[in-house]
Amino acid sequence: MCAVVLTEIIFSFPAPSPLLRPFLPPQVRWPSIEIRHWVETGAYDTSFLEFFARDPDRKIPAGDGLVSPADGRVERVEYRNGKTYVIVRLSFWDVHVVRTPLAGTVESVDQEGTFISRDEARGERHETFFLRGKDAPVQSIVRLKTERGVLTVRLITSYWASRLKVWVHAGQHVDKGQRLGRILLGSTVVLELPGKVTLSLKEGQHVTGGETIL
Repeated sequence: MCAVVLTEIIFSFPAPSPLLRPFLPPQVRWPSIEIRHWVETGAYDTSFLEFFARDPDRKIPAGDGLVSPADGRVERVEYRNGKTYVIVRLSFWDVHVVRTPLAGTVESVDQEGTFISRDEARGERHETFFLRGKDAPVQSIVRLKTERGVLTVRLITSYWASRLKVWVHAGQHVDKGQRLGRILLGSTVVLELPGKVTLSLKEGQHVTGGETIL
């Protein structure tokens, strides 16, 4: 039996052995090098697809505080050109359902950009999130009219995230923390807030969509 396990480990390297996968945390069970290979070939592990498609309910905090629009790590909080930007980077293992940061009415849903990012350095990648128009990354832009003014949630795709889905439409009322769309396989969500807003977030912090108060 030990010999069989050892053989499985050797021949599965660098991916984990199928015998060990069920007992490993997601980032070890499905390493990024393996996921990237699946993207290139289109041959995905069905157990990973089931994991990736999860859409857990969230306990939306009461009150008028903003909540994170996505699961992921806060890559940047920055004030620029009269707006406060919150950039949340989603990994392959995060939940990819995007949520509304505040209750309001959908003002518009637009698509923009032609650029598809792949493996830029962090500084280079960061600047692409501020590009607009045809030179911007491919993205869906949802503008929400709220009691704090018009907030913008941008779902930005990449080479590793080939599709975006938006489930809301102009004129629709949405509650805080409501599901508004999904990114298919890892990318970025940018929240734009009017004016200079003081937030409790820290760069590098992991946030949970619909639950973490900004």
